[in-house]
Amino acid sequence: MKKNETELRRKLDLVIEKLLNLGGPENEKELEETGGEAIGFFKRDFGIREWDWPQGVGLYGLLRIMQYDKNEKYKEFLHNWFSGNMELGLPSRNINTTTPLLTLAELNEYYHDPKFEELCLNWADWLMNCIPRTKEGGFQHVTSANGDRQGVRLNENEMWIDTLFMTVLFLNEMGQKYGREEWVNEGIHQMLMHIKYLYDKKTGLFYHGWTFNGNHNFGGVFWCRGNSWFTLGSMEYIEMSRGNLNPGVKTLVIDTYKAQAAALKKLQDRSGLWHTVLTDPESYEEVSGSAAIAAGILKGIRFGILDDSYLECAERAVRAILENIDEDGTVLKVSGGTGMGMDAEHYKNILIAPMAYGQALVILALAEALLH
Repeated sequence: MKKNETELRRKLDLVIEKLLNLGGPENEKELEETGGEAIGFFKRDFGIREWDWPQGVGLYGLLRIMQYDKNEKYKEFLHNWFSGNMELGLPSRNINTTTPLLTLAELNEYYHDPKFEELCLNWADWLMNCIPRTKEGGFQHVTSANGDRQGVRLNENEMWIDTLFMTVLFLNEMGQKYGREEWVNEGIHQMLMHIKYLYDKKTGLFYHGWTFNGNHNFGGVFWCRGNSWFTLGSMEYIEMSRGNLNPGVKTLVIDTYKAQAAALKKLQDRSGLWHTVLTDPESYEEVSGSAAIAAGILKGIRFGILDDSYLECAERAVRAILENIDEDGTVLKVSGGTGMGMDAEHYKNILIAPMAYGQALVILALAEALLH
């Protein structure tokens, strides 16, 4: 992909600049009145300032490009973001508000700030001892209450695929960093639990969620961005384990990843993107999930887990992603926050809007493309 390096870098810089200055949608009032939660409108999800999962993924994109480029260009922005939010007061602790800590745990390698370290250690301890659990000890997908920073939505006895990226990566990183075997082992437990209950052996794809209350996968929908959390998250998990992952667990995670990658390769649209409902070509093409899939596949190739037959798939995806970056750096065709759905229509009706995670996942995909 080196022949596209100039264009990749130009678009990447635009996407980063847009992320740093991302605000809310211009038609916020209209979205709230005409659909609200039903179409994925959650005010907290927009922009880069709030402490929640969309912003957390955004910060992670900045951290990773900083590491890829071996510079400290965004270090001050990240430091100010965390310091400002801590001074302001943090929201409730839940699965999604854990996401920013994945970046903070690594960022603090530069600062060695006791306040940052204390927050990360305390939060990891909270995950081990306080977060609500499902049957069999799964992390219950507790999220922020809509419109209430201190409230939570319990989603009782539910596991969602998002949890692997939003929370398990952080707990594993903290376990590796501080030599806390019990944290590493809990990360393994959560990874295997989510594969057990969300992976579909017939298709090689992942369902969005599982509920122990009814023992089912809700609408049984194969959602693009949900699947992408595993495609990319599993490779991040392997990398963050620093070669210390139990060989049996590593083999299971990799085999699951390879089966999913094979399924995704077949479902890729001619455009190079994937549809928001992966198995429904009538559903719209979605760029954030496509970008995370592309980043995950490119990582798999770089790690020698996938062979070079996946390069064409990844290259097509990157070309399509580049075509969906506006001249001001806005990533287009990004679906809004997506709650659990009981049918494909739920996912097909989610709004399209510029989101921090859309910007970030494109950053991760293009940064990975520059390494090939």
